[in-house]
Amino acid sequence: MHIVSQKALRLFWEKHPDAEQPLRAWYLIARRAQWRSPTDVKADYRSASIIGNNRVVFNIKGNTYRLIVVTAYQQGRLFIRFVGTHAEYDNIDAETI
Repeated sequence: MHIVSQKALRLFWEKHPDAEQPLRAWYLIARRAQWRSPTDVKADYRSASIIGNNRVVFNIKGNTYRLIVVTAYQQGRLFIRFVGTHAEYDNIDAETI
C-alpha cells in the first residue's frame, strides 16, 4: 500500500518516543500489504476496527495509541488521518476526522 503522510507518524513518535518502534512496524507491514478489502486488513491486524467512511482504526503499542487511516483500496492507498493517545482518540469522531 502507498501510505500518504509518513511525516505524521514521525512527528508523533518525536513527541512519544515509545511509539516509534510500533509505528515503524505498522508502517513496514502496511507498506508491503496489498489490502483490497477490510477482510485483508483484518487478516494482518485482527485488532483493527473497520469503521464508517472507509476508515480503519489500528491499536498501537497495546492500545496505548491509536492510528486512523482512510483506505482507498482500489488505488492501493492509505491516508493517515490521526495518530494520538487513547485519551485523544476518545475526544474525536473517528468517522469524520
